Amino acid sequence: MPATSMGHCLTTLPSLRDALEVVSGKWKLLILVALATGHQRFRDIERSIPGISSKVLAKELKDLEQHQLIRRTVQEGPPVLVTYEVLPYADSLDPVIFALRDWGKNHRKKIMGPAVEA
Repeated sequence: MPATSMGHCLTTLPSLRDALEVVSGKWKLLILVALATGHQRFRDIERSIPGISSKVLAKELKDLEQHQLIRRTVQEGPPVLVTYEVLPYADSLDPVIFALRDWGKNHRKKIMGPAVEA
């Protein structure tokens, strides 16, 4: 590998690692999409994402909050109401989400044949 390519690679890896840490796993982007489509309460988010467990959802919501992509709000009173919302900073992931969606559609067609619609 040429020195310039290696240098570029070494300067790119930390940023890529940071990005992957934020969106890694199979749930975080799905949670952001669920929140963006109006699901704000824990159980609503959980119901909108088939296969996610309560424990995993709680952990992923906490991670997304730490990365300042969502906000958790607790409204006191009987009953206590906890809601989640996407913060404007999360909009910066839209091009990534759309690119992954498009790539996934194309990949599905490639693997399963052109008759398959995503």
